[in-house]
Amino acid sequence: MHNSRLISPSLLARTALEAAPLLLGQTLVRVTEDGEVRCRIVETESYGGAEDRGSHAFGNRRTARTEVMFAAGGVAYVYLIYGMYSCLNVVVGDPDDPQAVLIRAVEPLSDKDEELMLAYRGGFSGKKANLCNGPGKLCRALRIDRSLNGYPLNRDDGMLRLEAGDPVDELPIVQCPRINIDYAGEYALKPWRYYIEGNPYVSVKDKQPTPWKQA
Repeated sequence: MHNSRLISPSLLARTALEAAPLLLGQTLVRVTEDGEVRCRIVETESYGGAEDRGSHAFGNRRTARTEVMFAAGGVAYVYLIYGMYSCLNVVVGDPDDPQAVLIRAVEPLSDKDEELMLAYRGGFSGKKANLCNGPGKLCRALRIDRSLNGYPLNRDDGMLRLEAGDPVDELPIVQCPRINIDYAGEYALKPWRYYIEGNPYVSVKDKQPTPWKQA
């Protein structure tokens, strides 16, 4: 039986392009030895299908690294950038169709959540949002690393899981091009980054974002 707190299985069965905006406002839960850390997802990017030149699995490229992207929706895809920073993706969609949504920024839900994230993140300077306003930062603040690659995100007792959060139709969601994928040719310009407008934890504010409307 589906736990009402967990994210809807139907959301995880969608394509990355459909799921990326719908993951905004949902709750990411990380269980550590110090307790549970809960945060709201405020920024995502879609990496969908073999035709997306921005995707690690472009052209159906199956390697030891990308294999988890070909799983059925509902598991974590954690990879390293610059050989040192972990990035968390939610694998979505059907088996053998590589679809993933990068979690780019999160917001702690309470002071207690923020305190634990601060402790895990270590020293950093600047505004409070710098704690977790980027994919590498949020993974450090939540102790997410490659050991969680392939981990199921849809289990009640999971150490990393997705729970239902804010109703998406009540959020001011905007879309714009993704970040740091100049290599993707025409796909670098597609408006496949989504965020909650006005949220201070968003990593990069776009100069001309477009309001997103649910189809």
